[in-house]
Amino acid sequence: MSLSVPALPESPPIENPYKPGAGHRPPFLAGRDPEIRDIERYFDQGEILCNIVLTGLRGVGKTVLLDELKKPATAKNWFWVATDLSESATVSEESLATRLLADLSVVTSGFTFNQEQPVGPGFLQQKTTVVRRLDFQFLKQAFDSTPGLIADKLKAILEMAWTAIRGTGARGIIFAYDEAQNLTDHAAKEQYPLSMLLDVFQSLQRKNVPHMLLLTGLPTLFPKLVEARTFAERMFHVVTLNRLDPQDCRDAVNKPIENFPIKFTDFGINKIVEWSGGYPYFIQFICRESYDVVLRGESPDEARFQAIIAKLDADFFAGRWGRATDRQRDLMDLIASLPNAENEFSVQEIAEKSRTSGDKPFSSSHVNQMLGSLVTAGLVFKNRHGRYAFAVPLLSHFILRQRETQN
Repeated sequence: MSLSVPALPESPPIENPYKPGAGHRPPFLAGRDPEIRDIERYFDQGEILCNIVLTGLRGVGKTVLLDELKKPATAKNWFWVATDLSESATVSEESLATRLLADLSVVTSGFTFNQEQPVGPGFLQQKTTVVRRLDFQFLKQAFDSTPGLIADKLKAILEMAWTAIRGTGARGIIFAYDEAQNLTDHAAKEQYPLSMLLDVFQSLQRKNVPHMLLLTGLPTLFPKLVEARTFAERMFHVVTLNRLDPQDCRDAVNKPIENFPIKFTDFGINKIVEWSGGYPYFIQFICRESYDVVLRGESPDEARFQAIIAKLDADFFAGRWGRATDRQRDLMDLIASLPNAENEFSVQEIAEKSRTSGDKPFSSSHVNQMLGSLVTAGLVFKNRHGRYAFAVPLLSHFILRQRETQN
């Protein structure tokens, strides 16, 4: 890759604008206007008829887009609460309820209401009015004192909270949760946090309580929702983030430095587009490393570019690859040889490839079993149609590079 570097008078140091961090907004958000417009339509709902699932592989910019949606939502008078759904927050119905109450309190803690309290002993008690703030402590106390199952308690508190704030003219509350693929029912422990969440919000929405879910997660998310409750198929609109097209990739590369004295050449841009595969995270990573090379006064030749890819392999892929056993790696190496390795593949396609590979072949049953273990490891996911795909973008390219290195 090469850059055009004109002779410059002495000037302040140039700061590298590219940001490859997890969830960091890029300096220019390229190619996501259609998805934003699609989701914004649902911010016009009066009665909540549809919630949103925003899904895609890692590195496509789900977290960035979730943050980007807050502005249009609040502009349309929605309250917005957002956080990551960690494994610890979803381990039980009680822990998920606590998570929801804590998030709700961010909105409600600025509101108060008058509550009558009895004063004095005996039969002739007098009453006094106490001002209560709807903070987390109050919500949790009200939750604990409400009779019924955890779902019943949660419905009551969420409905009460809306009654208290509806006079503000707000349209409703959007509960925007990232990493929502962590939501799981635990039948062995008789804990069903995912099912509870769906039941609670569907029940409230039927009563015209405008609490909306906006869930962001990996491609495993929506199948899990439907598996937990079949009505989830009708409860959510799914927006899938894919890789950027070539022109959007070029904009993501060029726009951040359009007013900078140092710019990428067409050759350099084409290299970045090719090696990034159109994934926003990889564009930011390769651009930042490449721009750093130039800012150090070095020439970004082919050797240095290969070093950048090696750094990407070490930073992004190696840890995930290291979780696999030798036999799992053999299977993924076989998958990487398929012409559709970066899309979807079937057990049959892998087994047929195995029979012609010359190594120890995998039977269909063995492939099926090992794919299940790779799903558990987070390296592969299974879609609703029984086909599989790598859960990590461009993993097949990394595997092929590993093969070349070993050879």
